[in-house]
Amino acid sequence: MQTLQGWTALVTGASSGIGEACALALSQAGARLVLAGRRSDRLEALAAKLQTPSHPLILDVRSRQDVEASLAALPPDFANVDVLVNNAGLGLGLEPAHEASLDDWETMIDTNCKGLVYVTRTLLPGMVRRNRGHVVNLGSIAATYPYPGGNVYGATKAFVHQFSQNLKADLVGTRVRVTDVQPGMVETEFSVVRFKGDAQRANKVYEGMEPLTAADIADIVLWTVTRPAHVNINVVEVMPADQGFGPFAVKRR
Repeated sequence: MQTLQGWTALVTGASSGIGEACALALSQAGARLVLAGRRSDRLEALAAKLQTPSHPLILDVRSRQDVEASLAALPPDFANVDVLVNNAGLGLGLEPAHEASLDDWETMIDTNCKGLVYVTRTLLPGMVRRNRGHVVNLGSIAATYPYPGGNVYGATKAFVHQFSQNLKADLVGTRVRVTDVQPGMVETEFSVVRFKGDAQRANKVYEGMEPLTAADIADIVLWTVTRPAHVNINVVEVMPADQGFGPFAVKRR
């Protein structure tokens, strides 16, 4: 097991859900935390819960300029990021492609793909230079298994998967590791965001079944980053026991 004592972790989307749970787990393991997100009150509240020093960072990953400037200006004690958890992301809508909002599609692409790329590219050179680090990308089983209305959301997570694999190819020979964690159904604010604040509709997504929790995913993230330095966990695909696979869709006439 690799210790995180003396390491610095940066978590995007840290103000709620999986990001918050990852920050708590990494802090308990000894890492300092950079808490990146858009809601300052929640970041401050999270910082107060942590067992290790932390630095709240108001950041919208969709802005390349803000990402580059904010990460370049991190305080010295937090500047050398060893663990990056690219958690910021969202799904919007479940309309079929011919009825979906192009604005929603752009927001998902800007956040799930471009934002992840901006943060990774900014921090990766330092990891390579120090010859230690770990990039954990929060993907989704939607990268592999399509479903009606998943159109661009699933496509963005397929990008996350392939980007993760290609990062690993580029980093062979270094001690910088890359993991793509692909959850199934996790009960967080995800569905509330997807349905634009309709909590009743969001609750129905998990009705009658036991979904994964944010803490379940954080436990997996912590496990991947604390493996011995020579071990790289490429992909983790995880579903709740109550979720599985269905037959192919067939339209019979």
